[in-house]
Amino acid sequence: MPATLKTLFLPAAIALATALPLTANADSPRNLGWIEQGVIEPADMTVKFKLDTGALTSSMHAEDIERFERDGEQWVRFKVALEDLKSESLISKTFERPLERDLSVRGAGGSEERPVVRMDVCIAGERLNEEFSLRDRSNMHYPVLLGRRTLDQLGNVDSSRTYTTTPDCASNNA
Repeated sequence: MPATLKTLFLPAAIALATALPLTANADSPRNLGWIEQGVIEPADMTVKFKLDTGALTSSMHAEDIERFERDGEQWVRFKVALEDLKSESLISKTFERPLERDLSVRGAGGSEERPVVRMDVCIAGERLNEEFSLRDRSNMHYPVLLGRRTLDQLGNVDSSRTYTTTPDCASNNA
């Protein structure tokens, strides 16, 4: 390299190298495993959450789904009955939530309409109020599935890892 280029290039390269961080900064997204523990609030149920980058909308296990009208608005009543990972006991809670929208899901068996409601959950120390489609997931391994709309707020998913965080939101009043 000619001396003139070294004189110009070397100080610029050093300045650029020292300006770039060598490690990730505190604002970079965290890496979560493809399965994490999370809490369904306010029932305080700790269950397995599957972080699914293939799904757009999150989904939650629900039984006895019933649509009804309240003050001229569409609402949904449903039961969530799951084994709590902390207490190892069955917790059953009935929720009533306003209907946000209906989700049309198409699959090999045809299509179905699922109600979508907002639910509070805690995962990785973050309290979130997110949209969840409701369906009976009792034949699934994971009662809660987090889709890309929710994952966008949490960080990256590392498919080689599981249980990388705790769902402690006690100090987070979001």
